[in-house]
Amino acid sequence: MAIATHPVRTPKITETGLFIDGRFQPSAGGKTFPTINPATEEVLAEISEGTAEDVDRAVRAARRALQSGPWATMDARDRGSLLLQLADAIQQEREELAVLETLDNGKRLADSRVDVTLCVEALRYYAGYADKIYGKTIPVRGPFFTYTRREPVGVAGQIIPWNFPMVNVVWKWAPALAAGCTVVLKPAEQTPLTALRLARIAKEAGIPDGVVNVVPGGPATGAAIVRHPGVDKIAFTGSCEVGQTIMREAASTLKRVTLELGGKSPNILFADCDLDTAIAQSHNALYWNQGQVCASGSRLFVEDKIYDQVVEKIAERNRKYKVGDPFDPETEQGPQVDRAQFEKVLDYIGLGKHEGAECLTGGGRFGNRGYYVEPTLFANVKDEMVIAREEIFGPVLCALRFSDVEEVIERANNTTFGLAAAVWTRDITKAHRLANRIKAGTVWINCYYGVDLAAPFGGYRMSGLGRELGEEGILGYTELKTVAVKLA
Repeated sequence: MAIATHPVRTPKITETGLFIDGRFQPSAGGKTFPTINPATEEVLAEISEGTAEDVDRAVRAARRALQSGPWATMDARDRGSLLLQLADAIQQEREELAVLETLDNGKRLADSRVDVTLCVEALRYYAGYADKIYGKTIPVRGPFFTYTRREPVGVAGQIIPWNFPMVNVVWKWAPALAAGCTVVLKPAEQTPLTALRLARIAKEAGIPDGVVNVVPGGPATGAAIVRHPGVDKIAFTGSCEVGQTIMREAASTLKRVTLELGGKSPNILFADCDLDTAIAQSHNALYWNQGQVCASGSRLFVEDKIYDQVVEKIAERNRKYKVGDPFDPETEQGPQVDRAQFEKVLDYIGLGKHEGAECLTGGGRFGNRGYYVEPTLFANVKDEMVIAREEIFGPVLCALRFSDVEEVIERANNTTFGLAAAVWTRDITKAHRLANRIKAGTVWINCYYGVDLAAPFGGYRMSGLGRELGEEGILGYTELKTVAVKLA
């Protein structure tokens, strides 16, 4: 591994206040918090910290926009046109958005550029869906004309994580706005910059005041959104622990809830797979985005016959992996998002060593500045080890042996999670057999991260509730109403 020294570019950061009712403004409490560049540990900006009073103002603005003004009477096709305008506006500022994302999050600039493209594509996808939210006519007994219609659920409170800040903003906004909702969004306190920049772009693109509101802050800000009686739905992406808290808090007013939570996804390699492709994609399945992906293939199950070969090939890749400045085009891994996550990952690595797992590569900090962790590979991991059971959310891969199909199905399902899984084999019957029996919201066959906007994404069990993306993603922002008209 070699550290890069490409100079970091710092754009002018002007959006640091709360964005409420179409304008930036300071917090009612006057407090701010720093957002830090994880590559250098330097403060990028001081961001206004939203209070319960600020959340109330944002919710009231969202409610006004929902019930009166241009958004309330806008037809679906025009909402779609606005989303297309927003997509075009983001495309115009793509490079600045990518640079901001890399500065604030630490991901490689190349990945941030891809994230901008994902944002544009998501807005265009749901723009096309805005006028395709259909009800049904229902044949019933008696002289009735009965039909259903789907209406906006109302004000959506959206709370997003720090691993894909920009993408999570748009993946939350796009279906909500296409459905006719208004939103109050809280970005992760570690990465607020692109959410605030997107709010400004949305206003300039013609989104009416009050339709999107952004209130940065920490757990207290998020709790205020969840508890507010004027919020009709909560859409949250983040940890299982916070997801459970949201479920409890939302129960008092029976808010609609969508949760996209953590995972400990099994990635299963059989001896008959295309080994070179499987190894390359299995490496990317864990180490991409510094291992900070909810669906990462963090439990690598490898059939006995090929275990030693696979583990050595991944170790070889790790030894050559370039860790360093995320602005350097040769860098393959940047820093963890903040000190807390950096220390959490190192603690798990220490625990893995203590539990007796064999650390083949990495195992510590990389460099002496920034929140960099060496790409770490543990071999001969046992199912009962903590590192094989808990979500680490860092560049730490656990390799486990298996010998037959029934064994690996049982072990893959021996988890509280159920977000994603992958199976690598040339035997299509075996592939479908595992796909049917693995308890996960998404199962990839002979690929990893085959995510598409048209396909629903979400988890079983502790990995979440409801689905994002696809038709399910937009229907989650609607309420279903039945209308019965007596004809005689």
